[in-house]
Amino acid sequence: MEPSDVVATTALLELHGLSCAYGRKRVVFDVDLTIGRGEIVALFGHNGAGKTTVIKNVLGAYKPTGGSVSYDGAEITGSSARMNVRRGMALIPSERFVFPDLTVLDNLLLGAANLADDAQRDALLQQVYTLFPILLERSKQLAGTMSGGQQRMVSLGLALMTSPRLLLLDEPSLGLAPAIVQQIFSAVRMLADDGLSVLLLEQNVGQALRICDRAYVMRSGRIILEETSEQMRARESYWDLF
Repeated sequence: MEPSDVVATTALLELHGLSCAYGRKRVVFDVDLTIGRGEIVALFGHNGAGKTTVIKNVLGAYKPTGGSVSYDGAEITGSSARMNVRRGMALIPSERFVFPDLTVLDNLLLGAANLADDAQRDALLQQVYTLFPILLERSKQLAGTMSGGQQRMVSLGLALMTSPRLLLLDEPSLGLAPAIVQQIFSAVRMLADDGLSVLLLEQNVGQALRICDRAYVMRSGRIILEETSEQMRARESYWDLF
């Protein structure tokens, strides 16, 4: 069985011919994309290529103008963001998404607000603290007073507290020091190894290829390339793709 066949038979998310628009302006054209269970898929492209529009339509923040979105074997095209979060999706936007006037712990507990099982909540909290020990050390600190990298860890921890199956991660390296980026990316790889599926939007191609399984490249709203991470790392240059 070919690797693509393995992904197809274990897909958590499948996009077929996805098209998106803002008003009358089409910005995404006929996107086909698949993410397997426990797989990290990177989506590369310059600002304005359509990457963020894709994940907002997947989540349900906007409704596609064409094509279909399937999740866990069921078509969910046009489903609301609230329903998709309940299905197990979580989005971490490129901005520092924290509640600045709340402590780190209170931020994390907000992510678990819909969990009725205290034992599950405590297990998720322990998972977050294991991935990012600094959050345990700073649990009583106001999130808004932390560094940019630490706030990114809080936002990732908040998303993980919802117990997601699919993580939509938009530009996690934006504005962060290389050492912090490496720590966050290593944590994402560990989560995927435990079964979490990840759609990673990035411009930092080198760091993303270190952890992803496959990669797509977008240009002007269209997918122009799909390769495994090994195939893309073997390229002498990426810049001709952008």
